[in-house]
Amino acid sequence: MKAMVLNKLGSLEYNKDPLELTELPEPVPGQKKLLVKVFACGVCHTELDEIEGRTPPPKLPVVLGHQVVGRVEKVGEGVSKFRIGDRVGIGWIYSTCGHCHFCLSGRENLCKQFLATGRDSDGGYAEYMKVPETFAYPIPDYLTDAEAAPLLCAGAIGYRSLRLSNISDGQNLGLTGFGASAHLVLKTTRFKYPAAKIFVFARSEKERQFAMELGAAWAGATEDYAPEKLDAIIDTTPAWRPVVHALKNLKSGGRLAINAIRKEETDKEDLLQIDYPEHLWMEKEIKSVANVTGIDISEFLHLAAQMKVRPDIQEFPLEDANKALMELKKGKIRGAKVLRISDER
Repeated sequence: MKAMVLNKLGSLEYNKDPLELTELPEPVPGQKKLLVKVFACGVCHTELDEIEGRTPPPKLPVVLGHQVVGRVEKVGEGVSKFRIGDRVGIGWIYSTCGHCHFCLSGRENLCKQFLATGRDSDGGYAEYMKVPETFAYPIPDYLTDAEAAPLLCAGAIGYRSLRLSNISDGQNLGLTGFGASAHLVLKTTRFKYPAAKIFVFARSEKERQFAMELGAAWAGATEDYAPEKLDAIIDTTPAWRPVVHALKNLKSGGRLAINAIRKEETDKEDLLQIDYPEHLWMEKEIKSVANVTGIDISEFLHLAAQMKVRPDIQEFPLEDANKALMELKKGKIRGAKVLRISDER
């Protein structure tokens, strides 16, 4: 099978083509696992974190990709949830221990044995991949493969971030950064909380215009003051500076939810700019968002079907994965980027 394989880590500034088109053996599904023929796979900023070493894979080579849509091609022994021919999605959560306190309480995202798709196990930048049936999910029929792919991470982690923000209808929500995840959060918020006002902070004018097209009440630069104080803000950027600027825009008692696996080291001195009275006093909160649970993905896919949400996407052939990643690195973002692996349905 064809796959785009990561063989070494390094900055994309110097390693402009980190993935190599490679012929690999087709995976064999084991006990309670599915073999999935991949139709589409979303491209996520986390892949940049993996390639550049901020959240490195435990071993190389590895096949990246954790927003996967495909069809069940084969089933291993003991599979009961899916049949051959079913269309399924696979997200960042690949497997957990299943029996610790966190797993048993529906917070398997915090399990110490959490394994990530496309980092700890080969992912969807390939024609086939295998996955435990527990962490595969039915895809709503109304979505195309490419439309469904971003919902499995950008959508699901955005949904979790929205839940952890504690926002209520009629309140003010801020979104710092406006890529694949944030644009889906905006759409979800408008559906779930129609009286809420959404304020977007983005570094490019194109992103700000896109936010206004989708129904934001206001859009400004990262360092701007919003015209109103905000009850909650969700930060989806890879940098520290937006965190500082977000805190100054929070109301007293407001919450900042940081949706990121890692923050870049180059700008961590920006944290020294935090002024306690302006940024943190009056019981403001900072909440990190770690991974996703199976419930997040299942609930968001169900909600997406109710909303009939269709993410804005840009498609690339599998062989152009490096191009898609470089555009993401350079901030050329409008919606979500998706690799088209196969057109077969």
